[in-house]
Amino acid sequence: MRQNTSSDWMSSMEEGQLSVDVYREGDALVIRALVAGVDPDDLDIAVNGDLLTIRGRRHMDHQETADDWFYQECYWGSFSRSIVLPYHVAPDATEARIKNGLLEIKIPVRKDGKQVKVKWG
Repeated sequence: MRQNTSSDWMSSMEEGQLSVDVYREGDALVIRALVAGVDPDDLDIAVNGDLLTIRGRRHMDHQETADDWFYQECYWGSFSRSIVLPYHVAPDATEARIKNGLLEIKIPVRKDGKQVKVKWG
């Protein structure tokens, strides 16, 4: 009997979720995410109002048969993350960079600096 490998459950997943850190640094929100192995051309970052969406794809450079794997813990394939930002932001001034596999996005907080309040249904 063959054990299920991570490639078995990964093939059933449509899209992985990107882990992020979000904090305020002075007059900007900073969002950081590990994107090691992702080509910057395979990343899409969009700010729509107070919603940030990061989409991307990590390509596996070669395929092994399931019987050749001992461990497969890294996520390969499409991923995304949408975050409701905690402040009103100026999306037109958003900056992004990747250094050593770390994506860093800086979004200026608008001058009114109002925190977004969540209303309970």
